[in-house]
Amino acid sequence: MNVYLIALLVYSIFLMGLGIAMSRRVKNSADFLVAGRSLGPGRLFATFLAANIGAGSTVGATGLGYRLGMSAWWWVGSACIGTFLLSQFLGPKLWTIAKANHLATLQDFLELRYGKPVKAVISVLFWFGSLAILAGQLIAIAWILNTIAGIPKWEGCVIGGAVAIVYCTAGGLMSSSFVNMFELAVTMSGLLLAVPFALRAVGGWQHMHELVLTHTGSAAKTAALFSMTGAGAKQILAWVAILVPSFMVSPGLVQKVYGARDRAAVRRGVSLNSLGQAIFAFVPAVLGLCAFAAMPHLANAELALPTVMKTLLPKWLGVWTLASIFSAELSATDAILFMLSTSLAVDLYKTFLNPEVSQQKLLSVSRFASVGAGIAGIFFAAVLPSIISAVSIFYGLIAVALFVPVIAGLYSRRVLSVAALSSIFAALAVTLVAMRFTDGKGLGLFSPQAIGIATAAFVMIGFRILAPARIVTSIEKTVL
Repeated sequence: MNVYLIALLVYSIFLMGLGIAMSRRVKNSADFLVAGRSLGPGRLFATFLAANIGAGSTVGATGLGYRLGMSAWWWVGSACIGTFLLSQFLGPKLWTIAKANHLATLQDFLELRYGKPVKAVISVLFWFGSLAILAGQLIAIAWILNTIAGIPKWEGCVIGGAVAIVYCTAGGLMSSSFVNMFELAVTMSGLLLAVPFALRAVGGWQHMHELVLTHTGSAAKTAALFSMTGAGAKQILAWVAILVPSFMVSPGLVQKVYGARDRAAVRRGVSLNSLGQAIFAFVPAVLGLCAFAAMPHLANAELALPTVMKTLLPKWLGVWTLASIFSAELSATDAILFMLSTSLAVDLYKTFLNPEVSQQKLLSVSRFASVGAGIAGIFFAAVLPSIISAVSIFYGLIAVALFVPVIAGLYSRRVLSVAALSSIFAALAVTLVAMRFTDGKGLGLFSPQAIGIATAAFVMIGFRILAPARIVTSIEKTVL
């Protein structure tokens, strides 16, 4: 009898039941899409942090810790910086605009500010990019199930996708915000407890250092693994360039901001999330080092976390930690499914196909889109090789295409649709060229994504100087 697998099945059934039960509160599309704009600081904090601690920041980041040591902190730490900036600057401003104009998605803001062409371009890019990060979450679930029960990757993806589809489709943000509070408690308690037990299993910090030195055979390599900057300035700056902008303008996170009850809830809830991310960022780095000290020859670094759970922890804690990781991946998966369904239903269907759609019909379309997106993500997960490669596609696309248009749209009256479209296409083109001709390494300290963002800013500033035009709209006071 595999106690780990039984625990997962029971836990999955509980989460699906909780999501279905909470779906009774959903009366219309506003409840589904933005939780009726009712989230206080506590629920906003929980749904933010639960969504942000997903495959990349657990299984993927522990894999980075296995290879790069303590400097893996910067993977989650960069996201923490981005969400803090969102909480203090962009978030309150975007919430005010959304409240005044009944917006449901970030793409709604782009339509309000720039028009439908920009919304259409971003919605299509975002939809396909989001499939990549959804696949990353499902890959993480598959690695866990493969480690504990030998379940093939594709079957693990199907299992994880099915659970998330059920409770996300049932109640949208209203349901997810309640389920996320429970998931967050399980996730944080299990993973934080895993650290001292894993350290104890390898003989403590000092003995772990000695084991790592034995495995590397080099004092310099060992020092790099225990240094916060051991990955090197170029790698750290590449993570910063991708993740800080992405977590400032991620459509999924902005939509959660829209669900807040007021500006104060945005500031407090999202800033608490940022603090939680900063603390949590040490967990995968330390667990990755523990895994390397105990098992230096893993064939796949992304198996480090489930392997630690199974071999270094007592069985009772291993089961709890398993539930923690599963919670983390599922909470992020439902957040992404939610992004995909609302993008398809609101940004594409309602905007371009049926502008007069009723609230009930839009709710049905959102749920149908959630199921379709989940199925597409499962197929995509079977193709992509690793979690980090999957989530990097999404974060890179968001940072390059969205960051500059959103910032300019919030803080400048003189940037119009043609400037936004030009900056998006120029940034994407330059990024692809830089990736192609530098083999993905970029130039000097600058990654291809950083070069793309700089290109977008250059184009936007060029339009601002050479072809200034002041917007005059009914929403000017709330936008600027």
